[in-house]
Amino acid sequence: MPKYSIGVDYGTLSGRALLLNLETGEEVAVAIKPYTHGVMDDKLPDGTKLENDWALQHPGDYLEVLQETIPEILKKANVKAEDVVGLGIDFTACTIMPIYKDGQPLCMKDKYKSNPHSYVKLWKHHAAQEYANRLNKVARERKESFLARYGGKISSEWAIAKAWQVLEEDESLYQEMDLFIEATDWVIMQLTGKETRNCCTAGYKAIWSKREGYPSNDFFKSLNPKFEHVIDEKFSRDILPVGSKAGELTEEGAKLTGLQQGTAVAVGNVDAHVSIPAVGITESEKLLMIIGTSTCHILLGENERIVPGMCGVVEDGVLPGYLGYEAGQSCVGDHFEWFINNCVPKHYHEESLKQGKNIHEYLTEKANKLKAGESGLLALDWWNGNRSVLVDTDLTGLFIGCNLQTRPEEMYRALIEATAYGNRMIIETFIENGVPIKELYAAGGIAEKNDMMMQIYADVANMEIRISDSPHAPALGSAMFGAVAAGKENSGFESIFEISNKFGKIKEKVYKPIKENVETYDLLYKEYVKLHDYFGRGKNNVMKILKKIKQGE
Repeated sequence: MPKYSIGVDYGTLSGRALLLNLETGEEVAVAIKPYTHGVMDDKLPDGTKLENDWALQHPGDYLEVLQETIPEILKKANVKAEDVVGLGIDFTACTIMPIYKDGQPLCMKDKYKSNPHSYVKLWKHHAAQEYANRLNKVARERKESFLARYGGKISSEWAIAKAWQVLEEDESLYQEMDLFIEATDWVIMQLTGKETRNCCTAGYKAIWSKREGYPSNDFFKSLNPKFEHVIDEKFSRDILPVGSKAGELTEEGAKLTGLQQGTAVAVGNVDAHVSIPAVGITESEKLLMIIGTSTCHILLGENERIVPGMCGVVEDGVLPGYLGYEAGQSCVGDHFEWFINNCVPKHYHEESLKQGKNIHEYLTEKANKLKAGESGLLALDWWNGNRSVLVDTDLTGLFIGCNLQTRPEEMYRALIEATAYGNRMIIETFIENGVPIKELYAAGGIAEKNDMMMQIYADVANMEIRISDSPHAPALGSAMFGAVAAGKENSGFESIFEISNKFGKIKEKVYKPIKENVETYDLLYKEYVKLHDYFGRGKNNVMKILKKIKQGE
C-alpha cells in the first residue's frame, strides 16, 4: 500500500489540506475551508470597532481547518489514517498571537474577547507602523548590524513591531501573555503538545540570525526599558531548522485531525517559502513569485548580499545550505478585489452573469482586447502600502491618466500592469545589488488562472515565466516537508532536495516576452519609476499627509 503525507496551507482567507501520494507524487485530494471570521479589519466578533490599519484573525478558525479538511481529504481519497506518515503546516507570516504557556490564546478568554490586542495580528496588520518607524530610527542611530540584512528597514508587518505595539498600547495584556507566537508555530503546538519555533519566521519576521541570534537585550531596552527581555520572556532562543521534525501527533492532535497518534509533524513554515520545493527549485538564480492577495518573492543565493528593501536574507531560511532571499508586494489580488467591489458599475456585473462568467473573468476578457499602453493609464500598486523596495505601509495607491472616457477594464488592466512594474522593480533591485536572477517562476491561484496577467508580467520583465503545475503549491510543499519529517524509513525520502527533484513540477507552457509589448512597457516603466521615486522616496509626502488628515492628526 502507498504511503501519504498531508500539507496544510493557511492563507489569508482560508485554509486547505492536500494529500500527497509518496509513491507517485499525485495530489490525491484537496479540501478548502474558508475562515469563519475571515479577516477582521472593521470589528471584532462582539462588535468592538477596530481602528484604521488593523487586520486580525481568530485562532479558532485555524482549528476548524484541521477538523474539517483533513477528514475530508481522507474520505475523498478513501485513504486510512494509518497510511499517512507525515504532516506539514505553512502559514501567511508574520501572523502572530499572544497566548498562555499551555497554548490558550488570550482572545479565547471572556476577559479579553473585546480586546483587539488579544487576537491574532494578521500579516497585513499595519497599525504597528509607528513602532516600526521608531525601531528603524533607533537601529540606525545605534548602527545595528542586523538592519542591513533586512534591506535597511524592519517592517510593521513583522513580529517585533507588533509585540512593541502591544506593550505600548496595552501593557497589562503584554504582561498577561506568556508567549507571543507565530500562528504556524501555534498550530504545531496544538498538534504536538509542545512549543517549537521555526527558523523561517524567526529569521524573516523576528530579526533572528543563525550566526548572530537576536539583537541584543540592550537594543530592545533602548526601545522601551520594559522591552529589554522580550525574547526570553515572550519568544524563544530555541530555533529549529525547516525540514526537521517538530514532534508527533498527541492524542489530542489525533482527535483534532482524524489522523493517528504518533504521526510525524514537521516544523512550521511560511506559505511562500515552502512553495520553492513544490516547483522543483533546488538551486540559486531562480526567482519564485507566489501571487495571491499579496505577492511574495523567494530566491535562493549562494552568497550574502545587502539588497535595499528586501524582506530579509536568512541562512537556511528556505532550503538548507542556501541563503534565502525574500521580497514582496503587499497588494496584488487584494486590490483587484477592491476594484471589482467598489469601482465596477452594476451593468458590468449583470453582463458577466448573463455570460456565465465571474466579474474577474469578464473584466480580464475585456482588458485583454487592449494593447499595451492603449488605456493611457498608469497606476502605483501601493493600495495596501509598499513592502519592497520602499518598506512603507503608509504609502497609498494612485491612478494617473484618467478622463471621462476611461472604462473599468482599462483601470483593471492598469492595476495589473502596476503590479508587474512593482515586480520588475524588485527583480532589478536584486540584480543591481549582486544577486543574479536568470529564471522566473510563478505559483498561486492568479498565476494558475490568468493568462493575460502572466503575459503582461513576462512582457514587463522581459523574461520568460514558468508556472507551477500545482494550483496548491504551498500545501504541496508542506506535504513534502511532512514526508521528510517522517524519515526515510517511513516516507522513502531523506531530504527536501530528494523529494523536490522527484515531485516538484511546472507546466509545459512558458510565457515568453512579446517584442512590441516589451518596447511599450519599457516606456511605461520609466514613467512608473518616476512616480515611484517621487511619491515613495520623500519628494512628495502627500499620501502620508492625506492619511494623517483622515485620521484627524
